[in-house]
Formats: sequence, C-alpha cells, structure tokens
Amino acid sequence: MGVMLLGLLCSCGNKTTKIDPFADITKEVDSIRHKTDSVPGEKQPEELKPIEADESFDDFIYSFASDKELQLQRVKFPLPYYNGDEKKNIEKRFWKHDNLFTKQNYYTLLFDREEDMDLVGDTSLTSVQVEWIYMRTRMIKKYYFERLKGAWILEAVNLRPIEHNDNENFVEFFSRFASDSLFQSRRVQAPLMFVTTDPDDDFSILETTLDLNQWFAFKPVLPADRLSNINYGQQNSDQSSTKILALKGIGNGFSNILYFHRKGGEWELYKFEDTSI
Repeated sequence: MGVMLLGLLCSCGNKTTKIDPFADITKEVDSIRHKTDSVPGEKQPEELKPIEADESFDDFIYSFASDKELQLQRVKFPLPYYNGDEKKNIEKRFWKHDNLFTKQNYYTLLFDREEDMDLVGDTSLTSVQVEWIYMRTRMIKKYYFERLKGAWILEAVNLRPIEHNDNENFVEFFSRFASDSLFQSRRVQAPLMFVTTDPDDDFSILETTLDLNQWFAFKPVLPADRLSNINYGQQNSDQSSTKILALKGIGNGFSNILYFHRKGGEWELYKFEDTSI
C-alpha cells in the first residue's frame, strides 16, 4: 500500500510540472498581436487613398476609365446627372462602367491659345472637366472631377446642347471640315504652314509649307462624329478667333496639332504640326 501511495504522489507531481502558468497570458498577447498586425492590411471601403496616378490627371483618367474597381471607388454616389434642366441621381447599383476615350487610338484636346497647352500635366490642378462634344447632335457631355484630399473624384455629369451664336460655330465648322473633302479644300490656307520632326534627326524640328495636295497626303484621319476634350482650366470661348485641336495617341506616339483661325468670319486651317514618334 505504501509503494502504491508513493507512486500516486509522483504521478500527480509530474502532471503539475507540465502546466505553463503563463499559457493564458501568452495566448492573449498573441491574439492582440495578430489583430494589431492585421489592421494595416485591412482595406476600408470608405477610405479613398490617392494612388500614384493621382499626381497627374492624365494618368488618373486613364486608370479611371480602364479599371472598373477604381472607377466605382472614385464616383461620388448617388451621382447627380443633369440632362438639360432635368436632374436625376444615379445609384451605385445602376452605374455602368464608362471607358471614356480609352477604346480609341487617340483623343482630342481643344485650346484657344498656345500658352494654355502648358496646363497639360499640371500637378497642382484641383478641378478638371472631361468632355464629349457630339458634333452631329450638337450636344456636349461634361464629367466634373474634383481633387479631394489628393484623390480625384467624379462628382457630377452634365449633358446639354451646344450654344449657338451669330458667328460660324467651330464645332459645326469642324464637323463639315472633317467629313466633306470639297469643303475642306476651300478651308485650308495655301500654302499651309507645316511643322514636323527632321527624318534625319529626331531632336530637330523642320518648319516648311505644304500645298493643298500635300495636305491631303499628310493629313490624319479626322474625327467626324465626336470630339473629346479635357478642360484643365483653359478657355474655350465661342467668341475666340483662334482654335487649336490637338490629336494625342494613346500609347502609340501619335501627335498631330491643327491650328485654325477665323478669317472673314469663316474658320480656316492655317498650320499643321506632326511630331509623331
């Protein structure tokens, strides 16, 4: 009996030595550490964090148009949508992804003055409008973007008719200029100023002239249905006597600029620039 009692006491003593008195504390600390480590990695849907592309609006708008998830994050819902004087709010569940101009080979920009072209790429901008100008229906659709806490947000869309005035409207003129070759031939200055890169030296610019036949040989395919525009803050006045239409390629090095002025009340192409790479 004594031997049995001694064995029982030894057995109980061995079990006691295997107990870790800090086990519960260790488990609690590990749990806290796990939660702390996981918090920074968690994505909060209500937080809009600027991305690298936000530095330049041009980089952002391409990402916005091509990335469905980013677009949903950067639209302020319910989104005010104005069709003339009628307003409706678009809820997130009814939003359809908008590719803007990224499905095209190039997009267009409109300016009244050459110095306004320096606004492209300005990283200090806080308000920009992206526009579709529908030449056949004489309508303009504007997307209003604001930069909030470093992140670009689409805040409203506005569709309205293009205003008419007594002067020859540039949109109406260009619609016919792009689609009617006979009309176009009457509205190209002869000789036409021509600026291009030197074929023997990519870093040199050549300034020369073209006759009418050379213009038709060198001219780009012109958009006849609609024009895109990004308004960085430049003026686009119907009363302006000059217009600059830039055609910029999307990832293909294409770059053409058409310079127009109003002569005798009518628009005329007086300069063509091709600096495509």
